[in-house]
Amino acid sequence: MASVHPFISRNSSRFFPPLAFGLMLAVLLIGCSTALNRNTTVTSPPLMRVRLLLAQEQLTIVASQPPIYRTESDPTPRALVLPGNVPMIVTLTPAGWRIGSTILGTGTLTIQPAVEGSVKVAPVIAGTVSPLRPYRGSFRLVPISPTKFDLVNDVDLEGYLAGVLPRELIRTWHEETYKAQAIIARTYALNEKATVGSGRYWDVYTDERSQVYGGMTDESDKSRLAVNQTQGVVVAYGAEGQERIFKAYFSACCGGVTQSAQAAFGGSFFEPLQEQNNQAICNASPRFNWGPVVIGKEELVRRIRAWGTAKKRPEKDMGAIKEVVLQNVNVWGRPLRFAITDAKGLRFSLQAEEFRTACNFDANNVSITHGKPASTLYSSFVKVITDSESIRFVEGHGWGHGVGMCQWCSQRRAEEGMRHEDIVLAAYPGAKLIRAY
Repeated sequence: MASVHPFISRNSSRFFPPLAFGLMLAVLLIGCSTALNRNTTVTSPPLMRVRLLLAQEQLTIVASQPPIYRTESDPTPRALVLPGNVPMIVTLTPAGWRIGSTILGTGTLTIQPAVEGSVKVAPVIAGTVSPLRPYRGSFRLVPISPTKFDLVNDVDLEGYLAGVLPRELIRTWHEETYKAQAIIARTYALNEKATVGSGRYWDVYTDERSQVYGGMTDESDKSRLAVNQTQGVVVAYGAEGQERIFKAYFSACCGGVTQSAQAAFGGSFFEPLQEQNNQAICNASPRFNWGPVVIGKEELVRRIRAWGTAKKRPEKDMGAIKEVVLQNVNVWGRPLRFAITDAKGLRFSLQAEEFRTACNFDANNVSITHGKPASTLYSSFVKVITDSESIRFVEGHGWGHGVGMCQWCSQRRAEEGMRHEDIVLAAYPGAKLIRAY
């Protein structure tokens, strides 16, 4: 069992006061880690900017109490008088924002609910309104063209996490699993905010590109408790006083063996994100073993070409597939690279995660037959067999990229009595837990 960092009490889920240096959001990046700043003290959760919707022409809004709004053209806060609990359509016109017949102003529109949860929003898709959802914090409608806009939810980090955990974990899972995930999700979110979010008006997506987020609708007592009892705690790496948060990757099921971030995504070796043999403790996952998955060669080359085109890689010109082989594996037998030979004799070598992404790319464009979606790979932890007309993927293990913390491993460890602190430290060798605020 991993040791617990001395800033954390072993006899309580409460933590000692935060480190004086706090979390640096104006960051210095080294590899995949983010520096902590000795000169900046952060005492409250930072704001997360979550892009809920992209390129909307209409938005449905419902308010049980009049919210406050302001625009760039008129920053004076004003009450937005709407019929109580009556859906209204928001549009962006050349003259400005319109709700019903009312013009509100131009530029970014901010709507602050009078009470958390008193405003619900939903996209309008093909004339149909999706289910309305409440979110903590405020809403920011950002014009991206004369008539289209993005919807951004500005919410404090702890409130954001309460809506993340139930979407990332099974609701019946152990409370220690939830606490471990809260620490990891907090670290991941702060790293995204400090890196990719620093150059744009939003920090994270609502889906697997960042972390899945459902707002207040998806919150549970367990998720709120886990967030509250780990408030401000992150996983970091480095010498005392020089700790750095990092992109704390996690996936559903490692299949018994994780892969390093270096192998999966490139870059330099990073100790907390190294490969590990987890001894099949995630074997309760329905995706611990899977396969076979069969994809026709013609369809597979279509997907890989589309991936190559999107990534501007040589695979965009790949010929008909002749053979797919496993090139090499890590010390515990998890694939590191695959090679594809086409009918022209050209050989394409892809990292295992590149290979999985390419094989799954654009799969939704395949017609669904017999009520089943197009075949895809759950992970890159798989063997391949080349047949005359298809590629068979057999002996598959795991679900997701397999880097960092395995959620099914975490659940097993919690069931066996491991505390959330130790669950996190077992997943990230050499790391420690500190308080960012």
